[in-house]
Amino acid sequence: MSENKTSKYFKYAIGEIILVVIGILIALQINNWNESRRENSEENNIIQNLNDEFSENKKLFDKNMAVTKISKQIGFSIMDLMGKPEEELKTQNIDSLLFTVLETGEYRPSENTINDLIQSGRLRLLKNKKLKILLYNWQSELKDVHVAFERVELKIDNELIPYLSKHYALKDIDKYGALNWKENTNLKIDKYAIFNDIEFENISDDYLYRVVSAENSLKRIGITLDAILEETND
Repeated sequence: MSENKTSKYFKYAIGEIILVVIGILIALQINNWNESRRENSEENNIIQNLNDEFSENKKLFDKNMAVTKISKQIGFSIMDLMGKPEEELKTQNIDSLLFTVLETGEYRPSENTINDLIQSGRLRLLKNKKLKILLYNWQSELKDVHVAFERVELKIDNELIPYLSKHYALKDIDKYGALNWKENTNLKIDKYAIFNDIEFENISDDYLYRVVSAENSLKRIGITLDAILEETND
């Protein structure tokens, strides 16, 4: 100031401040760029994990859908046999038909990736809004599938098996299961009487109704499953 160089000093100071600000802005930009790269990389990993998981879920879905369709077909076959003469009933493998009915499957896909995304809050990293909606729909529809198959299992456990325990030989049915009996029961029993019993027809009818409902729930979630795979394939 004594040498009257104030203006030069201020110009120098302002220049220094501008350089510092520019340096900070560049550092922030680099940091944002690195953060964006990290999030993009993590998003790609999430999408790949989803695709891997739902590819396996698709395989399981196809198997379960096949089992459910067979259960439905057998259910209709049993309903068609109601009231038929014994000669016609003897042409059918009733033991095998009933075993198939009792072994109706259930769809239990993997949910590890989705649960981890929701619990960790990383679902926000997905920029694909359609994929987010599909994942939420998947969880909702999966609950419907579980309820539908639980209703089938309740029908089997609470009504069908107790009825067959009183009016049929479970040993003959279990020839086709894990017990793998080599011979039928030695007890005398009229297996064909159940096809003239309104109680058995009503149980079979309600069982079939529940299986069809489960199949419809599977069809709905199958559409969502395919859409998720399509959104994650890229």
